[in-house]
Amino acid sequence: MFVRKLAFHKALLAACVLSGSVAIAAVTPEEKASIGLEGTTLTPSGAIRAGNAEGTIPEWKNEQIAIPDDFKPGTFHPDPFADDKVRLKITAQNYQAHADKLSEGQKMMFQTYDDFFMNIYPTHRSMIYNNYIYDAALENLDRAVFERTDSHMGMIGFSGARRAWAFPIPHNAEEAFLNQQSRPKLVWNKSREVTIAVASNGNYETSNLDVEFHYKWSDPEVDEDDPDVIPTENILLYQQTLTGPAKVAGQVVLALEPITFTQNFRKAWAYSPGQRRVKRAPQIVYDNPITAGDGLGTTDQAYGFNGPNDRFTYKLLGKREIYVPYNPYKLFAQGATPDKVIAPSGRFNQDYARYELHRVWIIESNLKEGTSHDYSKRVYYLDEDSWEVMLADNYDRRGELWRHWEDHHIMFYDVGFPNRAAELQYDFNAHRMLALMMDKSKAPDFTWRAEDRHFTSSAVRRRGIR
Repeated sequence: MFVRKLAFHKALLAACVLSGSVAIAAVTPEEKASIGLEGTTLTPSGAIRAGNAEGTIPEWKNEQIAIPDDFKPGTFHPDPFADDKVRLKITAQNYQAHADKLSEGQKMMFQTYDDFFMNIYPTHRSMIYNNYIYDAALENLDRAVFERTDSHMGMIGFSGARRAWAFPIPHNAEEAFLNQQSRPKLVWNKSREVTIAVASNGNYETSNLDVEFHYKWSDPEVDEDDPDVIPTENILLYQQTLTGPAKVAGQVVLALEPITFTQNFRKAWAYSPGQRRVKRAPQIVYDNPITAGDGLGTTDQAYGFNGPNDRFTYKLLGKREIYVPYNPYKLFAQGATPDKVIAPSGRFNQDYARYELHRVWIIESNLKEGTSHDYSKRVYYLDEDSWEVMLADNYDRRGELWRHWEDHHIMFYDVGFPNRAAELQYDFNAHRMLALMMDKSKAPDFTWRAEDRHFTSSAVRRRGIR
C-alpha cells in the first residue's frame, strides 16, 4: 500500500507541474507536532484548542453533541442547547462598546436600523466531526500540494488532499481560503428549501425548491487511496428543481463540479419545462444572479462561497474573536416558518437568531484588474473549527459596503456534518433582504441515495415535467 500511495502522489505532482506552478505544503516538524486529536496546541482543523482568557470561548474537545432523547431520525432536530439563556443583548444603543467583536457589516446593520439587535448566547464548539475526517486532515499535512495555474484569471487549488481541509496549518491567505473550498460537508441530502426575496415594504413571495446532492469529497464509502475510485471531476453532484410558484415550477439546474478548479471547471445544465429542453448553462457561476433571488445575491455566495476562485486576490487579516451565527436550532425548528422569521419590517426576526463568540479567520478578497464581478471586495469570516463562512461583508464597485451576508449553520448531530439552517443577505442600498431557508413542510432526508446517473442531463430530461 505504501508503494502504491507514493507512486500515486508522484504522479499527482508530475501532473501539477505540467499544469502550472506548485508547492508542497511546507509544514515544519514543529508545526506538525503542534496539531492532533489530543494533547496538542491545535486541533485537526488547525483551530486553537484552548479557550480564551476570559472563559467566554471554551476549550475544544473531541466530543460530539449528545443526540437528544426526543430526536427521531427523519424529523427536525431538537435543540440540544434549549436551556441556554441570553448572556448579552447588543443593540443600536450599545453596539459601539462591542465593536471590536463585530464585523463591518454588523456595525452597519446597527447604524442603519435602530431596532436591530443581536442576542449573544454561551459559546459551544459544536462543530465536531467523525474521526475519519480528522484522520484525513492530519494526513493532508504531508500530502496536500498547492497549485496555481494560468487558466482563466489565475486559479488556485490543490491536489493530493482527501476528504477534509487541505491545509490545516495555512501559511497564507490562499491556503486558508482553500480550506473553505475543501471543508468537510454533508455527504447526502434530499431536502425542500425556500428562497425568499423580500421587498423593502416587507412583502415577499416564496420560491420553493427541491434540492438533491451527493458530496463525494467527505463520503467514507469512497476509498481515499484508490485513484480509480476517487472522483477527479465530479466531486459534487447537485440538482435543484423549482416547484413553486406555478409560473416557474419545473425549472431544473444540474451542476457537476470538482473539488478544485485548477484542472476542471463546473459543468451545469438548465431544464426549461416550457421548451422541454436541457441546455448547457455555463453562466451559472460567479456573479450570475442566484436562483429566484430577484438580483439580491450572486451564484457564488450560496454556502458562503462556491465555485471557481480566480477573479479575486486574497489577503489574510488574521484571526479574531467575533460574534457570529452559531447553533440556531430554534431557527431550524419546524415551527420557524417564513411568516414567523420574517418580521413586518421585511428583515429577519432576530428572536430566531443565535450568536456566539468564536474565533474566526478573516480573509479579504479583492477583484483583479481586467475581470468583472458585482463585488469589488469581499471580507469573509471563517469559523476556526469548521472553516465554514459565518459572515461576509460585500462591497460594491465604488468600494462602499453594499451587502451583509450571514450563514446560520447547525451541526446535524445524527450524521456529523454541518449545513445551513438559513442564509441571509441584507442590501443596504435597496433596504431589502434575501433569505435562503429550509422548507419546514418536511425535514431533510440524509438517508436518500442515488446512483451517479441520476445526476445527468439525460436523466433530468426524462424526469422533466411542465
